[in-house]
Amino acid sequence: MAERLREFREFREKMNQRILAAGNLNIKRFFTLDGAAYESGSLDEKTKELCGLTASMVLRCDDCIAYHVIRCKEVGVTDEQLLEAFNVGLIVGGSIVIPHLRRAVALLDELNAEPREK
Repeated sequence: MAERLREFREFREKMNQRILAAGNLNIKRFFTLDGAAYESGSLDEKTKELCGLTASMVLRCDDCIAYHVIRCKEVGVTDEQLLEAFNVGLIVGGSIVIPHLRRAVALLDELNAEPREK
Protein backbone atom coordinates (compact mmCIF):
# COMPACT_ATOMS: atom_id res chain seq x y z
CA MET A 1 0.00 0.00 0.00
CA ALA A 2 1.31 3.44 -0.85
CA GLU A 3 2.74 5.21 2.18
CA ARG A 4 0.52 8.29 1.86
CA LEU A 5 -2.60 6.16 1.61
CA ARG A 6 -1.57 4.03 4.60
CA GLU A 7 -0.85 7.16 6.66
CA PHE A 8 -4.22 8.67 5.71
CA ARG A 9 -6.10 5.55 6.76
CA GLU A 10 -4.15 5.12 10.02
CA PHE A 11 -4.47 8.77 11.03
CA ARG A 12 -8.20 8.84 10.27
CA GLU A 13 -8.87 5.70 12.31
CA LYS A 14 -6.64 6.79 15.20
CA MET A 15 -8.22 10.23 15.46
CA ASN A 16 -11.78 8.93 15.07
CA GLN A 17 -11.15 6.55 17.98
CA ARG A 18 -9.62 9.38 20.04
CA ILE A 19 -12.52 11.73 19.34
CA LEU A 20 -15.18 9.13 20.12
CA ALA A 21 -13.36 8.03 23.29
CA ALA A 22 -13.72 11.58 24.64
CA GLY A 23 -17.38 10.71 25.21
CA ASN A 24 -19.08 13.84 23.85
CA LEU A 25 -22.64 12.71 23.15
CA ASN A 26 -23.31 15.18 20.34
CA ILE A 27 -20.09 14.27 18.51
CA LYS A 28 -20.95 10.58 18.83
CA ARG A 29 -24.43 11.27 17.47
CA PHE A 30 -23.01 13.19 14.51
CA PHE A 31 -20.53 10.40 13.68
CA THR A 32 -23.38 7.86 13.86
CA LEU A 33 -25.61 10.02 11.67
CA ASP A 34 -22.79 10.52 9.16
CA GLY A 35 -22.18 6.79 8.88
CA ALA A 36 -25.87 5.97 8.57
CA ALA A 37 -26.36 8.52 5.77
CA TYR A 38 -24.33 6.35 3.39
CA GLU A 39 -26.10 3.05 4.08
CA SER A 40 -28.34 1.65 1.35
CA GLY A 41 -31.90 2.92 1.36
CA SER A 42 -33.91 4.35 -1.52
CA LEU A 43 -30.49 5.12 -2.99
CA ASP A 44 -27.87 2.40 -3.04
CA GLU A 45 -24.50 2.73 -1.32
CA LYS A 46 -22.63 3.45 -4.57
CA THR A 47 -24.93 6.34 -5.44
CA LYS A 48 -24.66 7.82 -1.95
CA GLU A 49 -20.85 7.61 -1.97
CA LEU A 50 -20.76 9.31 -5.38
CA CYS A 51 -23.03 12.06 -4.01
CA GLY A 52 -20.71 12.47 -1.03
CA LEU A 53 -17.73 12.61 -3.36
CA THR A 54 -19.15 15.31 -5.61
CA ALA A 55 -20.30 17.38 -2.62
CA SER A 56 -16.83 17.05 -1.09
CA MET A 57 -15.23 18.23 -4.32
CA VAL A 58 -17.45 21.30 -4.43
CA LEU A 59 -16.65 22.01 -0.76
CA ARG A 60 -12.95 21.43 -1.55
CA CYS A 61 -12.28 19.09 1.37
CA ASP A 62 -9.32 16.88 0.48
CA ASP A 63 -9.83 14.52 3.44
CA CYS A 64 -13.48 14.06 2.50
CA ILE A 65 -12.61 13.57 -1.16
CA ALA A 66 -10.02 10.94 -0.24
CA TYR A 67 -12.46 9.16 2.06
CA HIS A 68 -15.17 9.03 -0.60
CA VAL A 69 -12.80 7.95 -3.40
CA ILE A 70 -11.63 5.08 -1.18
CA ARG A 71 -15.21 4.15 -0.24
CA CYS A 72 -16.32 4.37 -3.87
CA LYS A 73 -13.65 1.89 -4.88
CA GLU A 74 -14.58 -0.38 -1.95
CA VAL A 75 -18.25 -0.50 -3.01
CA GLY A 76 -17.44 -1.19 -6.66
CA VAL A 77 -17.62 2.19 -8.38
CA THR A 78 -15.67 2.02 -11.65
CA ASP A 79 -13.00 4.49 -12.69
CA GLU A 80 -15.30 5.69 -15.48
CA GLN A 81 -18.06 6.38 -12.94
CA LEU A 82 -15.60 8.19 -10.68
CA LEU A 83 -14.44 10.38 -13.56
CA GLU A 84 -18.04 11.32 -14.32
CA ALA A 85 -18.57 12.23 -10.66
CA PHE A 86 -15.31 14.24 -10.71
CA ASN A 87 -16.68 16.08 -13.74
CA VAL A 88 -19.93 16.94 -11.93
CA GLY A 89 -17.92 18.30 -8.99
CA LEU A 90 -15.76 20.32 -11.37
CA ILE A 91 -18.74 21.75 -13.26
CA VAL A 92 -20.60 22.71 -10.09
CA GLY A 93 -17.52 23.95 -8.21
CA GLY A 94 -15.67 25.61 -11.07
CA SER A 95 -11.97 25.87 -11.80
CA ILE A 96 -11.08 26.23 -8.11
CA VAL A 97 -11.82 22.49 -7.85
CA ILE A 98 -9.00 21.60 -10.29
CA PRO A 99 -6.27 21.16 -7.62
CA HIS A 100 -8.60 18.84 -5.68
CA LEU A 101 -9.39 16.97 -8.88
CA ARG A 102 -5.65 16.43 -9.42
CA ARG A 103 -5.23 15.00 -5.91
CA ALA A 104 -8.34 12.81 -6.34
CA VAL A 105 -6.99 11.33 -9.58
CA ALA A 106 -3.57 10.78 -7.97
CA LEU A 107 -5.29 8.89 -5.13
CA LEU A 108 -7.28 6.87 -7.65
CA ASP A 109 -4.01 5.92 -9.34
CA GLU A 110 -2.59 4.84 -5.96
CA LEU A 111 -5.65 2.73 -5.22
CA ASN A 112 -5.51 1.13 -8.65
CA ALA A 113 -1.83 0.30 -8.13
CA GLU A 114 -2.59 -1.64 -4.93
CA PRO A 115 -2.52 -5.44 -5.25
CA ARG A 116 -6.03 -6.86 -5.58
CA GLU A 117 -7.33 -9.04 -2.75
CA LYS A 118 -8.52 -12.46 -3.81
